[in-house]
Amino acid sequence: MEMPVPNPSILSRKDQIVLRLRAALSDDAVIWDHRETRAYECDALTAYRCPPLAVCLPASTDEVASVMRICHDEGVPVVPRGAGTSLAGGSLPTADAVVIGVARMTRTLDISYRDRIMRVQTGRTNLSVTGEIETQGFFYAPDPSSQLACAIAGNIAMNSGGAHCLKYGVTTNNLLGVTMVMADGEVVEIGGETLESAGLDLIGLICGSEGQLGIVTEAVLRILPKPEGARPVLIGFDSNEVAGACVSDIIKAGILPVAIEFMDRPCIRATEDFAKAGYPDCEALLIVEVEGSEAEINAQLARIVAIAQTHQPVELRESRSPEESARIWLGRKSAFGAMGQINDYMCLDGTIPVSELPRVLRRIGELSDEYGLKVGNVFHAGDGNMHPLILFDANKPGDLEKCEAMGADILRLCVEVGGCLTGEHGVGVEKRDLMGHQYAAADLEAQMQVKDVFDPDWLLNPAKVFPLQATADRRA
Repeated sequence: MEMPVPNPSILSRKDQIVLRLRAALSDDAVIWDHRETRAYECDALTAYRCPPLAVCLPASTDEVASVMRICHDEGVPVVPRGAGTSLAGGSLPTADAVVIGVARMTRTLDISYRDRIMRVQTGRTNLSVTGEIETQGFFYAPDPSSQLACAIAGNIAMNSGGAHCLKYGVTTNNLLGVTMVMADGEVVEIGGETLESAGLDLIGLICGSEGQLGIVTEAVLRILPKPEGARPVLIGFDSNEVAGACVSDIIKAGILPVAIEFMDRPCIRATEDFAKAGYPDCEALLIVEVEGSEAEINAQLARIVAIAQTHQPVELRESRSPEESARIWLGRKSAFGAMGQINDYMCLDGTIPVSELPRVLRRIGELSDEYGLKVGNVFHAGDGNMHPLILFDANKPGDLEKCEAMGADILRLCVEVGGCLTGEHGVGVEKRDLMGHQYAAADLEAQMQVKDVFDPDWLLNPAKVFPLQATADRRA
């Protein structure tokens, strides 16, 4: 992957820039020694690394604004960073950039159960939001697999989803307002504390913008009453295609489960060795969860089981207790870590129409044979958000490049069947060079013109989303 050439004038002025940053923040909030900045040289896409010029860890919106004003004045690129869990290189630095991390910004600023809102600093982890309100009978719906570690800031940047997005939507459906620091340090409030705000839908623009337009420091989140109950059913099949067809039939029947998750044999075996959740020995399995009153749960599961039976499942296991439900979900929540124990992998997140699941799964199997690389499939099947894990050996020359080529073929396939390049991981650097496959030149130009308005000097999150040449032309 090509990286932009760092600005030599910025590198030569490093000491001056660092002195200004240290004057704006406490000493321990600025990291500039190259031995320490290496901790920030990559995110969860570890194949690419680049230590930044410096790292700032502000504790408030005002401190973020101070750093942004300095960087804007010095012409220094800025890379926003949440928890660094991005799988698309969304917070990969450049050598002449200052990383602004929100890890110290973890306070709850307001909670209104009556209005069903919660205002937090965006360094809060996803899971900690629900953890604070669940004793009052509420929860925050988006639940990425990395929810124990990932920050609300990154969820907003990438419009993250999770297992329960089929019913409750992704981050954009649960975000009401933001406090955002612009590229020049100006602080703006966008949206508010109601479901609909007057004027343009700027929240829809900000959520998923991958740090290209500003740094979100505070967020007003929609919180929901917990359902009366929930229960999953585990269904095993003798092929990926049959499992995909079952998903399509469930959706076509008009049933709205809270989640439909898919795992294939490589993932099943890896998670079973890792978590020992008691999964069956089969080619593919679905975890389908419904919620509501006991009567609603029973009625929905009866319809789902009837549909599944038409596909001759090799095993069908309906949970009968909270403990059994936890075991059914244990393997799915452990899948990414379990696969990481086997080999290096690259995780994709192309999204497709649910009806295309059988075709796409079959073609991924063919590509696996063609490239000689194994693939584990684990994904949010209900909304067609694919997560193929392509296994490769990072120490074997050429393996990473082969993995990237196979990944590009899979993502192009997703677009060709009517889907898109990313469902929740973002474009980052991983899919940057594929944007032209989904968007015409005029479409990309329109997107870049929006960035021109928010970030006219193109200093925010360089080398991401848009083709490198376009970034170079904009910054010339």
